[in-house]
Amino acid sequence: MLGNGTNVVHVAIVIKVIHENLHYYCGAWKPLWLVGIKVSAPFTNLWEPLEVNELQKTVGQWLTLPDLAEILDVDIRRVHRMLDERAIISVRIGERHVRSIPADFVLDGAVVESLKGTLSVLQDAAYSDEDAIKWLFTEDESLPGTPMNALRTGRKTEIRRRAQALAW
Repeated sequence: MLGNGTNVVHVAIVIKVIHENLHYYCGAWKPLWLVGIKVSAPFTNLWEPLEVNELQKTVGQWLTLPDLAEILDVDIRRVHRMLDERAIISVRIGERHVRSIPADFVLDGAVVESLKGTLSVLQDAAYSDEDAIKWLFTEDESLPGTPMNALRTGRKTEIRRRAQALAW
């Protein structure tokens, strides 16, 4: 995993420098050694980590920040405060890299109440936002469904206990 957004930008800049120094000849990218890195394939999208496509498929339904503000009937600044307070987390998805949150973070017109504490536990376990969302939406055989489904049904204690165990 690439980690949080800060690392992704640095990796993308290095890849962009490498990409700009590749030579296109006879319909193929020719490898170039630059700073000890061999590159032999074209980069279709320099600014999107590979995990995001997989994450989009895992989660399914997404909400943009303005959509979330409309659903919650709050100003967009309030949504940004929620992000700053880590009551919710977002990732950039799609071709335009729009900051979005999983739609399942919302239940009955409000953010799932137990989400903030669970996100805090996952952050303490050194999970990036992408990793936390992936964990919340990955099927678990010992649960009937995903950790996010369990949070939505009020089983926060069990989910937080599992999230705490991830840190060890």
